Amino acid sequence: MALKGGAFLAIWHDIAEGAHETYIEWHTREHMPERLSIPGFRTGKRLHDPGAGRYVFGTIYAGDDVEVFRSPAYLARLNNPTPWTAEVAPSFQNFLRIACRRIAHAGRGDGGAMATIRFAFAGDAPEAVLESRGQALVEAVLALPGVAAAHLGLARSEVSAVRTRETEIRAAMSEQGFDAVLLVEGSSRPGLGAALDRARGLALATGALAGGEVNLYDVAFTLTSEDMAGAA
Repeated sequence: MALKGGAFLAIWHDIAEGAHETYIEWHTREHMPERLSIPGFRTGKRLHDPGAGRYVFGTIYAGDDVEVFRSPAYLARLNNPTPWTAEVAPSFQNFLRIACRRIAHAGRGDGGAMATIRFAFAGDAPEAVLESRGQALVEAVLALPGVAAAHLGLARSEVSAVRTRETEIRAAMSEQGFDAVLLVEGSSRPGLGAALDRARGLALATGALAGGEVNLYDVAFTLTSEDMAGAA
């Protein structure tokens, strides 16, 4: 299980036409190393679907707990962007970023593909239902052919909604949020894609979730806090 810790920060966005290669270089060489050097950040994964109509890029940062994503160390970085960050940030489009408390997970290792499935709450006491049924859900998803790991998170928008200098240098955006998200990893994108309708159906069968917006990505780059400690 490479997504270590009790929480993750999930990000989806597009990049302005002509700026993709600059974004990828910045994200690989500066941005992810900067984030993974912050105490409490454990793993970072950049996601990429060049053919997507929306949300071509995604990033998942796994952390010790949700408070990592509004910690003084993290906010200090957000409020003091580097010159390269200040150059790249205006190219972001359709930016959605929400911290999540991970309540269930199953599987081991890193998949070469990842799907994100965003849900709204449904029914009575949906958080309580997911707390009680979440582990069974991710284990059922893990049992599907093509799946290597599954992680269920509950959105904690109040953690990630803090306005910072980085917020100000991106264009104003109003993306629709979500209440819960299922991250599903697989060994191959085709194999994982074939499992997603059933994975979404299993989540809806809990009675606590509705909708289920799916994005399927290649995992383009992964970095860990251990990598950064070794580099130091």
